[in-house]
Amino acid sequence: MNWEETILEIRAMPRYEGLVKDAYLGEDLEDNIHRFRTSQEYKATIQELSGLNKEREEIRLLDIGAGNGISSIAFALDGYAVSALEPDPSATIGAAAIRKAANIFKIEDKVEVIEAWGEKLPFEDASFDIVYGRQVMHHAHDLKQFVAEAARVLKRGGLFMTTRDHVIKDEEDKERFLIRHPLHKYYGGENAFTLAEYQNAITDAGLKIERSLDAAQTPINYDPWGKKRVKEKLGILGSLPFVPEVAMSVVKY
Repeated sequence: MNWEETILEIRAMPRYEGLVKDAYLGEDLEDNIHRFRTSQEYKATIQELSGLNKEREEIRLLDIGAGNGISSIAFALDGYAVSALEPDPSATIGAAAIRKAANIFKIEDKVEVIEAWGEKLPFEDASFDIVYGRQVMHHAHDLKQFVAEAARVLKRGGLFMTTRDHVIKDEEDKERFLIRHPLHKYYGGENAFTLAEYQNAITDAGLKIERSLDAAQTPINYDPWGKKRVKEKLGILGSLPFVPEVAMSVVKY
Protein backbone atom coordinates (compact mmCIF):
# COMPACT_ATOMS: atom_id res chain seq x y z
CA MET A 1 0.00 0.00 0.00
CA ASN A 2 1.39 3.44 -0.90
CA TRP A 3 0.78 6.74 0.92
CA GLU A 4 -2.21 7.76 -1.20
CA GLU A 5 -3.85 4.35 -0.77
CA THR A 6 -3.22 4.57 2.98
CA ILE A 7 -4.97 7.93 3.27
CA LEU A 8 -7.94 6.78 1.18
CA GLU A 9 -8.17 3.68 3.40
CA ILE A 10 -8.07 5.45 6.76
CA ARG A 11 -10.55 8.14 5.71
CA ALA A 12 -13.14 5.37 5.75
CA MET A 13 -12.14 4.12 9.25
CA PRO A 14 -13.92 5.83 12.18
CA ARG A 15 -10.98 5.22 14.54
CA TYR A 16 -8.78 7.45 12.38
CA GLU A 17 -11.25 10.32 12.08
CA GLY A 18 -9.36 12.51 14.56
CA LEU A 19 -5.98 11.77 13.01
CA VAL A 20 -7.22 12.60 9.51
CA LYS A 21 -8.68 15.88 10.72
CA ASP A 22 -5.66 16.90 12.83
CA ALA A 23 -3.26 16.09 9.98
CA TYR A 24 -5.30 18.10 7.44
CA LEU A 25 -5.80 15.01 5.30
CA GLY A 26 -9.55 15.12 4.87
CA GLU A 27 -11.29 14.79 1.53
CA ASP A 28 -12.32 18.48 1.51
CA LEU A 29 -9.12 20.17 0.36
CA GLU A 30 -10.47 23.70 0.79
CA ASP A 31 -11.44 22.95 4.39
CA ASN A 32 -7.99 21.47 5.12
CA ILE A 33 -6.32 24.65 3.91
CA HIS A 34 -8.70 26.98 5.73
CA ARG A 35 -8.20 25.13 9.02
CA PHE A 36 -4.43 25.06 8.60
CA ARG A 37 -4.24 28.74 7.70
CA THR A 38 -6.22 29.69 10.82
CA SER A 39 -4.34 27.27 13.09
CA GLN A 40 -2.03 28.27 15.93
CA GLU A 41 0.73 26.34 14.15
CA TYR A 42 0.53 28.47 11.03
CA LYS A 43 0.15 31.74 12.93
CA ALA A 44 3.31 30.94 14.93
CA THR A 45 5.11 29.95 11.72
CA ILE A 46 4.27 33.26 10.06
CA GLN A 47 5.45 35.09 13.18
CA GLU A 48 8.74 33.21 12.97
CA LEU A 49 9.17 34.31 9.35
CA SER A 50 7.88 37.86 9.73
CA GLY A 51 11.19 39.58 10.34
CA LEU A 52 12.93 38.21 7.26
CA ASN A 53 13.70 40.40 4.27
CA LYS A 54 11.02 42.99 4.97
CA GLU A 55 12.66 45.28 2.43
CA ARG A 56 12.00 42.84 -0.41
CA GLU A 57 8.91 43.36 -2.54
CA GLU A 58 8.68 39.61 -3.20
CA ILE A 59 9.84 36.83 -0.92
CA ARG A 60 10.52 33.55 -2.71
CA LEU A 61 9.68 30.49 -0.63
CA LEU A 62 10.40 26.84 -1.40
CA ASP A 63 8.05 24.38 0.32
CA ILE A 64 9.85 21.01 0.26
CA GLY A 65 7.63 17.95 0.52
CA ALA A 66 4.51 20.05 0.16
CA GLY A 67 2.07 17.11 0.30
CA ASN A 68 -1.50 18.17 -0.45
CA GLY A 69 -0.48 21.83 -0.46
CA ILE A 70 -1.89 23.17 2.80
CA SER A 71 1.23 25.20 3.62
CA SER A 72 2.05 26.17 0.03
CA ILE A 73 -1.41 27.62 -0.53
CA ALA A 74 -1.44 29.35 2.86
CA PHE A 75 1.91 31.03 2.15
CA ALA A 76 0.80 32.08 -1.34
CA LEU A 77 -2.41 33.59 0.04
CA ASP A 78 -0.24 35.62 2.40
CA GLY A 79 1.82 37.05 -0.43
CA TYR A 80 4.81 34.73 -0.75
CA ALA A 81 5.98 33.58 -4.18
CA VAL A 82 5.82 29.83 -3.61
CA SER A 83 7.51 26.89 -5.29
CA ALA A 84 5.86 23.70 -4.01
CA LEU A 85 8.11 20.65 -4.34
CA GLU A 86 6.29 17.31 -4.09
CA PRO A 87 7.45 14.03 -5.69
CA ASP A 88 4.09 12.27 -5.31
CA PRO A 89 1.90 13.12 -8.35
CA SER A 90 -1.41 12.10 -6.76
CA ALA A 91 -4.58 14.16 -6.56
CA THR A 92 -5.14 13.04 -2.96
CA ILE A 93 -1.91 13.97 -1.18
CA GLY A 94 0.45 15.07 -3.97
CA ALA A 95 1.25 17.51 -6.76
CA ALA A 96 -2.14 17.25 -8.45
CA ALA A 97 -3.83 18.16 -5.16
CA ILE A 98 -1.67 21.30 -4.91
CA ARG A 99 -2.58 22.35 -8.45
CA LYS A 100 -6.26 21.74 -7.66
CA ALA A 101 -6.00 23.85 -4.49
CA ALA A 102 -4.26 26.69 -6.35
CA ASN A 103 -7.15 26.63 -8.82
CA ILE A 104 -9.76 26.65 -6.05
CA PHE A 105 -8.19 29.76 -4.52
CA LYS A 106 -7.44 31.37 -7.92
CA ILE A 107 -3.71 31.70 -7.22
CA GLU A 108 -2.23 29.54 -9.96
CA ASP A 109 0.17 32.37 -10.83
CA LYS A 110 1.56 32.42 -7.26
CA VAL A 111 2.24 28.71 -6.79
CA GLU A 112 4.71 26.82 -8.97
CA VAL A 113 4.34 23.04 -8.50
CA ILE A 114 7.40 20.85 -9.16
CA GLU A 115 7.46 17.05 -8.99
CA ALA A 116 10.96 16.26 -7.69
CA TRP A 117 12.85 14.96 -4.64
CA GLY A 118 14.52 17.09 -1.99
CA GLU A 119 17.88 15.38 -2.51
CA LYS A 120 18.12 16.80 -6.04
CA LEU A 121 16.45 20.19 -6.30
CA PRO A 122 15.88 21.48 -9.86
CA PHE A 123 16.77 25.07 -8.98
CA GLU A 124 19.78 27.34 -9.40
CA ASP A 125 21.99 28.24 -6.44
CA ALA A 126 20.69 31.02 -4.15
CA SER A 127 17.16 30.99 -5.59
CA PHE A 128 15.07 31.35 -2.41
CA ASP A 129 14.75 33.65 0.57
CA ILE A 130 13.07 30.88 2.60
CA VAL A 131 13.24 27.10 2.38
CA TYR A 132 10.47 25.53 4.46
CA GLY A 133 9.88 21.90 5.32
CA ARG A 134 6.93 20.65 7.35
CA GLN A 135 7.17 17.03 8.51
CA VAL A 136 9.63 16.27 5.74
CA MET A 137 13.25 16.00 6.98
CA HIS A 138 12.61 12.70 8.72
CA HIS A 139 11.51 11.25 5.36
CA ALA A 140 14.82 12.09 3.66
CA HIS A 141 16.48 9.15 1.91
CA ASP A 142 19.84 10.90 2.41
CA LEU A 143 19.54 13.45 5.22
CA LYS A 144 22.88 15.18 4.61
CA GLN A 145 22.26 15.50 0.87
CA PHE A 146 18.72 16.74 1.54
CA VAL A 147 19.96 19.56 3.78
CA ALA A 148 22.91 20.34 1.51
CA GLU A 149 20.50 20.91 -1.37
CA ALA A 150 18.29 23.13 0.79
CA ALA A 151 21.39 25.17 1.70
CA ARG A 152 22.51 25.39 -1.93
CA VAL A 153 19.28 26.97 -3.16
CA LEU A 154 18.98 29.31 -0.16
CA LYS A 155 20.16 32.90 -0.56
CA ARG A 156 22.86 34.22 1.76
CA GLY A 157 21.09 35.48 4.89
CA GLY A 158 18.05 33.39 4.02
CA LEU A 159 16.12 31.12 6.36
CA PHE A 160 15.68 27.34 6.33
CA MET A 161 12.78 26.45 8.62
CA THR A 162 12.01 22.83 9.32
CA THR A 163 9.16 21.74 11.59
CA ARG A 164 7.44 18.75 13.19
CA ASP A 165 10.21 16.23 12.63
CA HIS A 166 10.33 13.01 14.64
CA VAL A 167 13.27 12.80 17.02
CA ILE A 168 14.51 9.53 18.50
CA LYS A 169 17.23 8.80 21.06
CA ASP A 170 18.83 5.80 19.34
CA GLU A 171 18.09 2.88 17.02
CA GLU A 172 16.26 0.97 19.74
CA ASP A 173 14.00 3.98 20.29
CA LYS A 174 13.45 4.17 16.54
CA GLU A 175 12.20 0.58 16.47
CA ARG A 176 9.67 1.40 19.23
CA PHE A 177 8.58 4.50 17.32
CA LEU A 178 7.94 2.58 14.10
CA ILE A 179 5.94 -0.08 15.94
CA ARG A 180 3.64 2.42 17.60
CA HIS A 181 3.23 4.82 14.68
CA PRO A 182 -0.44 4.49 13.65
CA LEU A 183 0.17 4.47 9.87
CA HIS A 184 3.61 2.90 9.39
CA LYS A 185 2.07 -0.58 9.38
CA TYR A 186 0.08 0.35 6.27
CA TYR A 187 2.64 1.97 4.01
CA GLY A 188 6.02 1.51 5.72
CA GLY A 189 7.22 5.02 4.94
CA GLU A 190 7.94 6.48 8.38
CA ASN A 191 11.39 7.31 9.71
CA ALA A 192 13.13 9.35 12.41
CA PHE A 193 16.60 10.63 13.27
CA THR A 194 18.35 11.71 16.45
CA LEU A 195 18.58 15.41 17.22
CA ALA A 196 22.35 15.22 16.69
CA GLU A 197 21.85 13.73 13.21
CA TYR A 198 19.53 16.60 12.23
CA GLN A 199 21.82 19.23 13.68
CA ASN A 200 24.99 17.77 12.18
CA ALA A 201 23.39 17.64 8.72
CA ILE A 202 22.48 21.31 9.09
CA THR A 203 25.86 22.57 10.26
CA ASP A 204 27.74 20.35 7.77
CA ALA A 205 25.79 22.15 5.03
CA GLY A 206 27.24 25.48 6.15
CA LEU A 207 24.13 26.69 7.96
CA LYS A 208 23.83 28.18 11.43
CA ILE A 209 21.11 26.97 13.81
CA GLU A 210 19.36 30.06 15.13
CA ARG A 211 16.64 28.34 17.17
CA SER A 212 15.74 24.78 18.08
CA LEU A 213 12.39 24.20 19.77
CA ASP A 214 10.92 20.97 21.09
CA ALA A 215 7.30 19.87 21.14
CA ALA A 216 6.27 21.68 24.32
CA GLN A 217 7.84 25.03 23.40
CA THR A 218 5.82 26.09 20.37
CA PRO A 219 2.45 25.51 18.70
CA ILE A 220 4.46 25.05 15.50
CA ASN A 221 5.00 21.55 16.91
CA TYR A 222 2.23 20.84 19.41
CA ASP A 223 -0.85 22.30 17.69
CA PRO A 224 -3.61 21.03 17.55
CA TRP A 225 -2.89 19.00 20.70
CA GLY A 226 -2.25 21.94 23.01
CA LYS A 227 0.70 22.52 25.35
CA LYS A 228 -0.92 20.83 28.36
CA ARG A 229 -1.44 17.52 26.57
CA VAL A 230 2.10 17.54 25.17
CA LYS A 231 3.58 18.24 28.61
CA GLU A 232 1.57 15.37 30.04
CA LYS A 233 2.97 13.06 27.38
CA LEU A 234 6.52 14.30 27.99
CA GLY A 235 6.06 13.82 31.72
CA ILE A 236 5.39 10.05 31.48
CA LEU A 237 8.28 9.00 29.28
CA GLY A 238 9.01 6.02 31.51
CA SER A 239 5.64 4.34 31.01
CA LEU A 240 4.64 5.64 27.58
CA PRO A 241 7.50 6.31 25.16
CA PHE A 242 6.85 9.58 23.37
CA VAL A 243 8.70 10.78 20.32
CA PRO A 244 9.15 14.54 20.58
CA GLU A 245 9.08 16.73 17.52
CA VAL A 246 11.45 19.60 16.87
CA ALA A 247 11.31 22.89 14.99
CA MET A 248 14.49 24.56 13.83
CA SER A 249 15.15 27.96 12.34
CA VAL A 250 18.38 27.86 10.38
CA VAL A 251 20.15 30.82 8.80
CA LYS A 252 22.53 30.69 5.86
CA TYR A 253 25.85 32.41 6.56
